[in-house]
Formats: sequence, structure tokens, C-alpha cells
Amino acid sequence: MRIALLADIHGNLEALEACLAHAAAQGATRLVFLGDLVGYGADPEAVTARVRELMEDGAVTLRGNHDEAALHGPQGFSTLAAEAMRWTQGRLDDAAKRFLARLPYTHEEGDCLYTHADGSNPADWRYVTEAREARRSLEATGARLTFCGHTHVPALFALTATGKMMHHRPTPDVMLPLLRPRRWLGVIGAVGQPRDGNPAACYGLFDTERAECGWMRVPYDIEAAARKIRLAGLPEALAVRLFEGR
Repeated sequence: MRIALLADIHGNLEALEACLAHAAAQGATRLVFLGDLVGYGADPEAVTARVRELMEDGAVTLRGNHDEAALHGPQGFSTLAAEAMRWTQGRLDDAAKRFLARLPYTHEEGDCLYTHADGSNPADWRYVTEAREARRSLEATGARLTFCGHTHVPALFALTATGKMMHHRPTPDVMLPLLRPRRWLGVIGAVGQPRDGNPAACYGLFDTERAECGWMRVPYDIEAAARKIRLAGLPEALAVRLFEGR
């Protein structure tokens, strides 16, 4: 089975639809949303509605820190993120907020743990950007494979049988083997707001039978997404960064 892993959509409907179409063409039959459906982008209500629809067909959806902020307000956010979140809160109706409030922090299935942030304390929203943070996450759980988002930057970490941590930077569109006995943590790049210098949307493709994962890059209509941000009166920086992948 091939599972599409989609993290950090951030209200970017154009990027979401492009990734969904690409994943279907790659043979993905299951969807796992790793949190942050909303925040930054101009389509929080449309993205939320689309994901709710997909959950009716079996998609798994987790809570991200921006989804939580849509319920309780931005805490510890940058000025830019906080302004976007206050706008987002005003766009979501009660049904959408109830939906976000029901989302869990994690989902475990077989030897896999799905979460938005670090697996050692998912509700604390810790980032995994380097080997020591990946080790902390892996050593706190019994899962052989952990998939998360939150950083907007693709990465793959491996913990060997001898306790050595390895850090890989995935090549786009290349399936990488997740071999035993190593334990792995895959940080899935952002669908709606990549920050690795590549503006193309990013999602993960996990092949459970072959034990492989790839980081897929998908071009999408950035002009349309940026135009919506500007028309909504959101900060110009949120539109500009989509073109830069920052």
C-alpha cells in the first residue's frame, strides 16, 4: 500500500489539490494529514472542508500547532504568524473549529507513529531539525518509523543498531529504503509553505510493502495562491515567500 503523507498545508488550497492529484497518480490509496491545515494561507475554510471530506473516505488527520492556535489564539508565534492566525480565526465557522478540536496529536498504526511535531511530547510542539532532536523523539517511543512535519524542511534520520544517529537530506522524487534494524524518523516537508528554498509543494509517499519513502515535489499555481493572500489583506510577505520557498 502507498500512503501519501501531507503536512503543513497552511490554508493553501492550490498546493493541496496539486499534491492530492499527484499522489493519486503515484498509486497512493491512503492519506495521512500530519497537521497544520490552517494558518498563513487564504483558504483555511476550504482546506478544512476538503480534509473533512477526505476523512469520510478513511483519511487520518492530526492536529498541528496552528490548528490548535485557531482554537485558542496564537501563543509564542511570530508577529507575521500571529497576524495570519487572527485572520484565520475569523474565517473559520463553529463547525470547522469543532472539527479541529477533535483532532488527535498522534496516530499509531503497526510499527509507525504519525505526529505533527517531535514524538517525545507531541503537544509541546518541539521541532526536529537535527540528529539530537531526532534521537530524543525516537528514544521516547517504541515505533520503528516516525513521520512528522512542523519544520517545513524535508529530512530523514536513522538510528542504527549500535546507537549511531544519521541525518539524510532526501533527494526529491527518489524512494529511499527504510531498512531494518534501523529506526527511522522522516520529517515531511510542507505542502503549502516549503522553507527549503524550493517553492514546489512537498509531500511524502510511503510504500508499506517495500518499506520505502520518497519526498515528492509538485509544482502548483503559486500565482493563484499568492493572489488570494493579497486579496484577503494578509501581509505581503506571506505571498512573496511562496515564490521563494522560504
